[in-house]
Amino acid sequence: MKLLIIEDEADLRNALCKGFTKKGYLADTAADGNEGYELAFINKYDLILLDLNLPGMDGLTLLQKIRENDLRQKVLILSARSAYEQRIEGLDLGANDYLVKPFDFGELEARVRSLLRRDFTQHNTVIPFGCFRMDTQARLVFTDKNEEVCLTPKEFSILEYLLLNQGRAVSPEELIEHVWESDDCFFSNAVKVHMSTLRKKLGEFSGQEIIINIRGAGYSIKK
Repeated sequence: MKLLIIEDEADLRNALCKGFTKKGYLADTAADGNEGYELAFINKYDLILLDLNLPGMDGLTLLQKIRENDLRQKVLILSARSAYEQRIEGLDLGANDYLVKPFDFGELEARVRSLLRRDFTQHNTVIPFGCFRMDTQARLVFTDKNEEVCLTPKEFSILEYLLLNQGRAVSPEELIEHVWESDDCFFSNAVKVHMSTLRKKLGEFSGQEIIINIRGAGYSIKK
């Protein structure tokens, strides 16, 4: 999973980046609101950690701009503003969660994990596609005849991410960033190998091409 940490305090910013990297996340950082704004709109992040007291563009203004363009982007506010009214303001402007400084890294990581699970567990526990259905809680895939499709954890994660982004092309680089949680295999054939076996397994049950390879763009599942 890929995070963007927007925090002007250097020690905290570096500590968060180091802590999440150790946990297997990829993390970009920004030291002010303007830099954070640029990164947020150039790249795709699973979650943004946002300080409010930022130089340049303040955090609430940045949050508003994010929400004007993307209603699904997850944002967790980290702020020393502890007053009840200030927390309500941040949540009303579209933040998914609000954590007051100082905080324990363990609690922050737990909140991040919770937010990252919400796409499927709150709205789409079972996702139908083609002649299949994915149970995201049980992490299983079945056919419409109730036959289980035996997938490895990595194959399931790839398919899950493609379904989350159904209808658009997902590049191999994006899959590595959001599924592998590491860039160690960035220049390897890992995506191609896993994708080949995944497509073969789905094809054995459906007799159709469920995952489409779009030359020069990546992979896609049609809506």
